Amino acid sequence: MSKDMFNLSGKVALITGASRGIGKSMAYGLAKHGARVVISSRDQETLDKVSDEFNREGLETKGIACHVGDFDALENLVSETKKQYGGIDILINNAATNPVFGKISESDSAVFDKIMNVNLKACLMLSNLCYPEMIERGAGSVINIASIEGVSPSSGLAMYSMSKAALISLTKSQAIEWGRHKIRSNAICPGLIQTKFSKVLWDNEDMLSKFVNHIPAKRMGQPEELAGLALFLASDASSYCTGGTYVADGGYLL
Repeated sequence: MSKDMFNLSGKVALITGASRGIGKSMAYGLAKHGARVVISSRDQETLDKVSDEFNREGLETKGIACHVGDFDALENLVSETKKQYGGIDILINNAATNPVFGKISESDSAVFDKIMNVNLKACLMLSNLCYPEMIERGAGSVINIASIEGVSPSSGLAMYSMSKAALISLTKSQAIEWGRHKIRSNAICPGLIQTKFSKVLWDNEDMLSKFVNHIPAKRMGQPEELAGLALFLASDASSYCTGGTYVADGGYLL
């Protein structure tokens, strides 16, 4: 195997939820291996700071603000990415939300709609917008950031778990339908990663202790530990991998 299989020179990557945490680490990893990367989140000021940080290292990145729950904003994101770099080869659907922790019997329909719109519908819509761009370029890689909750739900996270299970199913459907166009789709399922998104879990010592005691690795993961997996799935190193669900959880599901 040649290290050139991980070379992303000439490739354009679009990553949502990329101003911090897992998304930022993946953006950095892809950019370090030659990709031109568009990072997106809701706040342009934060994106500009991250982009400047990357660019100072000689990496080529551009921040474009987008609320993934707004279809017009998604269209603009794809259009601006194409204007900036000419097309899209890699899409990482990373943006997600989980505003509640509670019993399934107490689910609120408005909250359900919000979670599904961001965690599932936005991934479907943005992927569909990138699909013709990837066909035009002759190939593509879609990476959907799901969760171990989509594989094995935990109490209190029912709606989030449902959205991630559906995202895994979407990934498999994309792989089936788009494989003929050399477009691959795979899902990454992180476990407990120390990010702002999961702070409600690891900021509580009792809750963190319960999780860590159940993890064979006996610790939380760090955002940068997902970057290598994203690089693998984005690059030619994974050219025969599609429809897969890749778990990075320190052994939690065992």
